[in-house]
Amino acid sequence: MLAQIRPALVLTALFTVLLGLAYPLAITGIAGLAFPGEARGSLIEHDGKVVGSALIGQSFVSDRYFWPRPSATGPDPYNADASSGSNLGPTSAKLKDTVAANIAKLRASGVTGSVPADAATASGSGLDPDISPEFAYAQAKRIAAARGLSEKDVLDLIAEVHEGRLMGFIGEPRVNVLKLNLALDKLQG
Repeated sequence: MLAQIRPALVLTALFTVLLGLAYPLAITGIAGLAFPGEARGSLIEHDGKVVGSALIGQSFVSDRYFWPRPSATGPDPYNADASSGSNLGPTSAKLKDTVAANIAKLRASGVTGSVPADAATASGSGLDPDISPEFAYAQAKRIAAARGLSEKDVLDLIAEVHEGRLMGFIGEPRVNVLKLNLALDKLQG
């Protein structure tokens, strides 16, 4: 019996060390050399201090800043420990009420016209750091008024920070909210 169990135990230990330790460490090391910024979490620094990540959204509630899309991580928005979608379907009354409340908040802040989908609904992870250019443009008037800037300056800033499709055809155009808000602060000195 020992003759049959011994090879199984040896192979289990070998593959555990090889695939559970050596391979992940090798890939982590290669990633750290080839893509050091991304391997450390795509951190964004401001005045030598880490203020966030380009990959995880943050909650901005002031009228002086661009708002991110709603977060499904409750009760605290943008809580990475609770990353998940809401799992609410199109026939859900709770989803309908949440979207209506989000639209009402945007209307109260001065958003007119059609409301972009990402302005009223959460992303699949609840942590999306990006918004559509349409949502950013819809907020320009509020931010210009709150900061005493011209609307043209805010629109120009959005166009400057705007990112297009990867290689021209992958993904959707987007605006990273943290980068946009940092550029907004820099614009005002």
